[in-house]
Amino acid sequence: MQKLNLKTLKKEAKKRIEEVKDLKNLNRLYHIYSSKDKGKISQIFSELKNFPKEKRAKIGKEANELKNFLEIKFIQRTKELKEKAKIETEKKEWIDITIPGKMPYFGHLHPLTLIKRKIEEIFQSMGFSIVEGPEIETEWYNFDALNIPKEHPARDMWDTFWLKSKARLLLRTHTTTVDVRYMKKNNPPLRIIIPGRIFRHEATDPGHEINFYQVDGLMVGKDVTVANFKAIILEFFKKFFKKPINIRLRPSYFPFTEPSFEVDISCLICNGKGCSTCKKTGWIETLGAGMIHQSVLKSAGLNPKDWQGFAFGMGIDRLTMMKYKINDIRFFYSGDLRFLKQF
Repeated sequence: MQKLNLKTLKKEAKKRIEEVKDLKNLNRLYHIYSSKDKGKISQIFSELKNFPKEKRAKIGKEANELKNFLEIKFIQRTKELKEKAKIETEKKEWIDITIPGKMPYFGHLHPLTLIKRKIEEIFQSMGFSIVEGPEIETEWYNFDALNIPKEHPARDMWDTFWLKSKARLLLRTHTTTVDVRYMKKNNPPLRIIIPGRIFRHEATDPGHEINFYQVDGLMVGKDVTVANFKAIILEFFKKFFKKPINIRLRPSYFPFTEPSFEVDISCLICNGKGCSTCKKTGWIETLGAGMIHQSVLKSAGLNPKDWQGFAFGMGIDRLTMMKYKINDIRFFYSGDLRFLKQF
């Protein structure tokens, strides 16, 4: 009975292989008969244990012969169908020299890149230098040097991704890490901005992502004050939004600045009257800032009695969202051309 089944299976498979018209259906036939998991040949081999010992060798030999026969048939038919498809394609592919040529598609910069360059341009016009730093950072530069020692509760505000290494490396949670790096190698007075990508271990939603872009600013001198910061940031917003912007400073807390404050700008959607975007307050939180903490200056090798300055940090993604009235940060990283082609 089994021998008859093998003969019938061979005849059936041979006929179907010869009659198949395209590679897609040929591939389906291959899975039906020769698949290692559920193919009919594999099922025969899996059932060999159920046969008497004296029949097992004979049936196994015939199953192997059928398997090899089908492999050859599949290879031959594949070659035939590929050659057929090639000939048909060559017949269809011809050039109509009377058709006008297609204009090449020109790409453009990502909206985050556009805003990043605009920020750099504005601050450069005010005498700031652009500085970059590593995205993989040490624990000391990311936390300890910024007055955030181990077990400090503020570390929860900058939860991140740690790397498996003896040196305690991590993906930086802010570009503020470059502040100490730069001050250790460059003597003040100085003024710099540090744009770049940062990482946070947090849930994603319309206002948060696990990676985004930030720009930090730093100005150090003999008599740099909050008044200098306010004048610079007002000028920045004026040039960035191309109109005067009202701001307010609110007391806040950051381990690496003292005093610290949040900077809000008047809502651009409702012009400060109150709307859903600003939660009816008329203000939108934009950046954090403050006077550089003495411990941070000491970490950089500077004497707090001789030098002082301010530092600030703001999200490039958030500025881009306000500039173009985008309501979901995840659009920037979706790769959706319907979104990106708008810029």
